[in-house]
Amino acid sequence: MGSGKELIILGLMCLLWKCFSACDDGYSRKGKNCEDINECDDEPRPCGNHSKCYNSPGSYYCQCVHGFENEKFNFTAFDKRCQDKNECTYNNKICGQYGTCKNLFGSYECTCHSGYTNTNNTHQPCIDINECEEVKKREDLCGKEGTCKNINGSYVCECPKGYTNYGNERAPCSQLDCKDFQVDSGSAQSLEGLADILTMMRSSCLALSDPHAAVEGKTNGVALLEKLLTATDAILPPGHLIHSEDVGGLLQVVEDSIRLIGPQLKENITKMETSETVEAAIAIQKGKTPPTGPIHLTNENARLDTDWATAAGTGTYPGFALAALLTYKNLEQSVNNSFEELKGLEKEGVNSTYIKINSKVVSVVVSNPSTESLSHPVIITLTNLNKTAEPFEAKYICAYWKDTGVWSRDGCSQLGSNDTHTVCECKHLSSFAVLMALYPMEHPFELVLITKLGLTISLLCLVLCILTFKFCRSIQGTRTTIHLHLCICLFVADIVFLAGISQTKPVGGCRFVAAMLHLFFLGAFTWMLLEGVQLYRMVVLVFNATIRPLYLFIAGYGTPLVIVIISAIIRPKSYGNEKYCWLSLEDGLIWSFFGPVCFIIFANVFFFIITVWKLAQKFTSLNPDLCELNKIKAFTVTAIAQMCILGLMWVFGAFLFQEGTIVAAYIFTILNSLQGALIFVMHCLLSKQVREEYAYFLSCICTPKKKYADLSSTNPSSSQSQGSQSGQHTGESQI
Repeated sequence: MGSGKELIILGLMCLLWKCFSACDDGYSRKGKNCEDINECDDEPRPCGNHSKCYNSPGSYYCQCVHGFENEKFNFTAFDKRCQDKNECTYNNKICGQYGTCKNLFGSYECTCHSGYTNTNNTHQPCIDINECEEVKKREDLCGKEGTCKNINGSYVCECPKGYTNYGNERAPCSQLDCKDFQVDSGSAQSLEGLADILTMMRSSCLALSDPHAAVEGKTNGVALLEKLLTATDAILPPGHLIHSEDVGGLLQVVEDSIRLIGPQLKENITKMETSETVEAAIAIQKGKTPPTGPIHLTNENARLDTDWATAAGTGTYPGFALAALLTYKNLEQSVNNSFEELKGLEKEGVNSTYIKINSKVVSVVVSNPSTESLSHPVIITLTNLNKTAEPFEAKYICAYWKDTGVWSRDGCSQLGSNDTHTVCECKHLSSFAVLMALYPMEHPFELVLITKLGLTISLLCLVLCILTFKFCRSIQGTRTTIHLHLCICLFVADIVFLAGISQTKPVGGCRFVAAMLHLFFLGAFTWMLLEGVQLYRMVVLVFNATIRPLYLFIAGYGTPLVIVIISAIIRPKSYGNEKYCWLSLEDGLIWSFFGPVCFIIFANVFFFIITVWKLAQKFTSLNPDLCELNKIKAFTVTAIAQMCILGLMWVFGAFLFQEGTIVAAYIFTILNSLQGALIFVMHCLLSKQVREEYAYFLSCICTPKKKYADLSSTNPSSSQSQGSQSGQHTGESQI
C-alpha cells in the first residue's frame, strides 16, 4: 500500500518535472509545449550580408546570394561569411569569343568588341552585328551607290566603277570624276610639264575609280604627293616666269590633285616640300561622323586658321574631311602684275602703278565642294617680303587670284598688318597673296620751299648767264656759244620741271612735259660734251680750234631730238606716269636718258684727262705761253666742276623718281638749284672780261650820258686804249 502511494507520488513528481523543465536547443516553451525558434528573425541577422538565411527545426542554415560564395554551400554564423565571386575567373568564356569580361562586386559585365553586341544584356555572350541589315543604315554606311557586305565583326563597302572610298573599305562610296585631269586643256598645251602632272593624276584617278584595277596602280598617298611636288618643281624652277594665263591653270591642277591625294594619306598631318618651289601641309580626318574643332596649318611663309566644319561643308559627308595649305616659293614673280581690278584704289589715294606682290602665293584647299561663300571665313596670315621704302607709305591688300587671270580683293579683307606679317580674312577659298600698294608721302614743307627758292635762284642766274653770253662782245667765240646754249637748255628744262613735273593730268600734257624734260636735259649734257671736245681741240690742235656754229647746233640739238623721237615712237606710253611727268622706270625707257648721259660723262672724262696731260707737257716745255695755258687750265677746271655738279645731280635724280629716300630728294633739289648759280659764278663773275663789261654797263646806268660824252671827247686816248683792250680780249677768247 505504501509502495503504491509512493509510485503515485513519484508519477506526479515526474509529471510536474516534465511540465516545468527547459526545451531543447532551437526550441522555446510556449505553455506546456516547446516550439521551434526562427533564428533568421534574430537581430543582428546570423548569416551576415550577401547571404540568405533558411530556418530548420531546431536550427537554421545560410546560403550565399548570386555573385557571392562561401567554402560551404550551407553554413552557419560560426563559419566564414560570403565573399565576392569572380565570375570571369570561374568561366573565361562567359562573355563569348568577342567580348571582355569585367568582374563587379557581386556580379560581372561583358564588354563587346567593335562590331559585336549582346543586345543590351551585359551578362550575355557577344555576337556579330549585321551592319547591313537595314536599308537606310546600309545607305548611310556605303552611300546610295555602294554595296554593303557584312563580315564577322565588321562590314565592307564595295563601290561600283566610277566611285571610290579611297581605299577605306568602311567609308561611303563617292563619285570620282576624272575629267578634271584632261591632258588636252589649254594650259597643258602651253605650259611645259603640266601635261605630265595631268597624265599622272588621271592614271591614279582611274585606278581609284575602278574596283578591278591592279593594286599596283593604286599608288599610296605619300608617294603620289611626292611625285606631284617634284613635277611642279620642274615647271617652276627659280627665276622662271610663266604667263599669267597659265598661272590659273597650274594652280587649279595642283588643287584638284591635292583633293585626290589627301584622302589617301594615312597620317592626320602630312608635311612635304621641295627645295625650290612648293611647300605643302595637309590635314585629314576620317570617321563615320564629320569632325569638329579648329584647324591650324603653318609653314615658313603662311599660316591657316579655320575649323573642320568649314573644311567638311554641309553636304553629303564622304567619310573624311581635308584641309591643305600650299605655298609657292617663287610664283610671285610671275603674277606681279594683272592688277586691273584694283583700279578703285585710286579713290583711296593709292596709285595702282605702285602695286606689287609682297608675299608668297599660297593656296588653301578643303574637301568642301562649295567654297564660293563660306559660312565662317578662314584666317590666313602671310609673311611680308619687303618693308615700305621712303618716300612712300604702303597699304597692304589681301587679294586672291581669279580664274580670269587677275588679282581681286572681293570677299577678302585685311585684319591687321605690320612690317613682318599681314593677316587676311576671306569668305571664299582660292590662291591668295598680299599686295603692297605704295603711294607717295606728302613732301615736307622744307623740301617744297627749297625747290621753289632754289629753282628760282637758278633761273635768275641762268637768265643773267644767257644775257651775258649773248651780249658781252669781249668773250664771244665757240666756247661762249656752247655756254649760251647750255644755259638755254637748262633754263627751259628748269622752267618745265618747276611748272609741270607733277601735273599728271591730262595724260597728253604730261607726256609732252616728260618729252620736253627728256629733250632739254639731254641737250644740256650734249652741250657739255661739245665743251669737252672744244677744250680737247684747243689743246691738241692749237690753231683753228673753233667749231662752226652750224655743226654745234646739229650736234647740240639734233642728237637729243633724234633720241627723243625714236623713244617716243617705240614707247609713247612710257612718257609720264600717274606720279611724275618723266620717263617710265618699268620698261627700260629711262635708259634712253641715262644711257647717253653715261656715255657723255665717260667721253668727257677721257677728253679732260687728255687735256690735263697735254697741259702738263706744255707747262714743262722750255718756252710755254703761260697766259694761254693758264686760260685753258681755268677753262678745264670750270668745265670739270660744271660736269661734276650736273652729273652728280642726276645720280640722285635717278633715285628721286623711284622708291628712293627723302635724302635723295633734298640733294637733288639743292644741286638742281646750284647749277645755274655755279655757271654764273664760274663763267661770269670769275671772268675778268665779264666783270669789266658789268662795270661798264653799271657805269652807263649810274652816270649821266652827257657827262660820259664829254669824258669821251676830251680823252680820245682812253677810248682808243679801251678799244684795243677789247680787241685783245676777243682775240684771246678765240684761241
